[in-house]
Amino acid sequence: MCGITGIFAFNQIGTFYMINLGKAIDKLSKRGPDGRGSYVEDNLALGHRRLSIIDTSYLGNQPMKDETGRYVMVFNGEIFNFRELKKQLLEKGETFVSESDSEVLLKLYIREKAACLQKLVGFFAFAVYDKEEKSLFIARDRMGIKPLLYYYDEDKFVFASEMKALLAYNIPRELDYASLYQYLQLNYVPGTTSMLKGIKKLAPGSYMKVKGAKVEERVYYTIPYDPGKVTDNLSYDDAKTKLAELLEESVKLRLVSDVPLGAFLSGGIDSSIIVALASRHIPDLNTYSIGFKDEPFFDETEYASLVAKKFGVKHTVFSLTNEDLFEHVFDMLDYIDEPFADSSALAVYILSKRTADHVKVALSGDGADELFGGYNKHQAEYMVRENGLPVQLASLLHPLVNLLPQSRNSYLGNKVRQIKKLGEGASMNTQERYWRWCGFMSENEAGGLLSKQSLDKLSRQEYEQRKKILLSNLTKEGDLNEVLKTDTNMVLVNDMLFKVDSMSMANSLEVRVPFLDHRVVNFAFQLPVSYKVNNKSRKRIVQDAYKDILPPELYNRAKKGFEVPLLKWQRKELKSLINNDLLNEDFIKEQGIFELETIKRLKKQLFSANPGDIHAVMWGLIVFQYWWKKYLNNNI
Repeated sequence: MCGITGIFAFNQIGTFYMINLGKAIDKLSKRGPDGRGSYVEDNLALGHRRLSIIDTSYLGNQPMKDETGRYVMVFNGEIFNFRELKKQLLEKGETFVSESDSEVLLKLYIREKAACLQKLVGFFAFAVYDKEEKSLFIARDRMGIKPLLYYYDEDKFVFASEMKALLAYNIPRELDYASLYQYLQLNYVPGTTSMLKGIKKLAPGSYMKVKGAKVEERVYYTIPYDPGKVTDNLSYDDAKTKLAELLEESVKLRLVSDVPLGAFLSGGIDSSIIVALASRHIPDLNTYSIGFKDEPFFDETEYASLVAKKFGVKHTVFSLTNEDLFEHVFDMLDYIDEPFADSSALAVYILSKRTADHVKVALSGDGADELFGGYNKHQAEYMVRENGLPVQLASLLHPLVNLLPQSRNSYLGNKVRQIKKLGEGASMNTQERYWRWCGFMSENEAGGLLSKQSLDKLSRQEYEQRKKILLSNLTKEGDLNEVLKTDTNMVLVNDMLFKVDSMSMANSLEVRVPFLDHRVVNFAFQLPVSYKVNNKSRKRIVQDAYKDILPPELYNRAKKGFEVPLLKWQRKELKSLINNDLLNEDFIKEQGIFELETIKRLKKQLFSANPGDIHAVMWGLIVFQYWWKKYLNNNI
């Protein structure tokens, strides 16, 4: 696990930017505290920061060359089946000087070029320069677990694991208002664009080739779901058995490590399954969870302790107060180089920080909800499509529910909020309902936040085109699987995986996600909806496949998620930051991005008896303003 960066100059002007390579490498220091390397020639420069996991010796250092010196590679990630691939290469006459997966990847690429991507099991972002052909090849893993950003113009092509490293090359910093409009609704920037014009994210399952001044992008993997062709040829019991086999193999592969390895254990079904499977191979497995001393509604550590006791693992609970959260918030905000306002990122940051004191690698249960239908919105979508009595009642009571207090921070308030969203969504078409249920604000509400000046700069055509691409899998022919595919491509990649990658890498911790082995993903999208979601349960097959081994207390309880209790926090600890700094009236006027009257109304609602989801909206504004001051206002 590492951080990578590079620049490929198209002309003499482009070569002037190569002087910034060292600065870019240093921006990735937390991704790789164990080593620093670079390679420079006439019009190319590559940089690498190393987090040593497999073959921690100097033989695994990068940039890595082949024995001929023709090829040079920088690689971020892990190839979990590298030993099998190495054996195949040895049989073909290849020789190796290290025990690293990096060397295996390089030699496999040299032999097979882009075709090698089909053989890789793992997560990765890598670049290979061919000195003879004078070309650069970059690729990203199938599910987008590892990030890769790039920028190019008529003079140069630059890439990096993080935006802060790209910005070190002194590329233009211009706000993308279509991305801002999306962010205000979703609390993150979806798809392949970013908050800055010209900076893009390589799509999951894609690769690029740069030669001369020509840049080509191609797709090598898409989730294999075809609307109308999913059948139940495999019985439910056989499907449970197959899922268990695939996950067993996935977890086993992801235990390869030359450094201490543990697992996150939240107390939910998914992380509990991963711990159960890992403990079969590592009897003294260390597990870690996070709890909230001051917020029992969000605390699920009692369930994590039950699982730890059941499987005999060494469990550590990091119990946090609201003061602990506030203590780390500015460290987290300083690391974020693109606005990202999923509030649970703070908890993941602290969990990663505490876990990194004990191990260097952690397994996680991320991905199961998107693949198998684990969220409330999935069951709500199922209910809308069935048009049963609950949906009809929610639609009927929608005007009345609007008058009741709504909040994520209490059981009753959360139920009222959910009923409102169900009734609201039932009247929309599939695409608009999905988009609304993914967000915290509607398009009208987000537009109301923007000043006239910002609205003039917002290209509605560009926004609608991006939205159309993001929702392209939602068709009239499909079933709930099309919603899960859209979630996997959009929410999982740009929210969940970005959160885990950035917050763990901020603390030099590698996190592995067994549910996202592409063979598990492929299998998930061969299953009919009835195996995943019905009127009574979500993530049905995942729950049933492990019901015999997991503690019964884990079942039939409300899914609370992994959230930070922001409302009380914003009303107390962050009150001064909101009123006197980031959302100060004079600053809002001077900045010119947001509509002042709307900001004043939102602040008033925050301290009212009916805040609803306003704390999520406010957190999105806080994160954006902090980022804007750091990266655009002062141009640091």
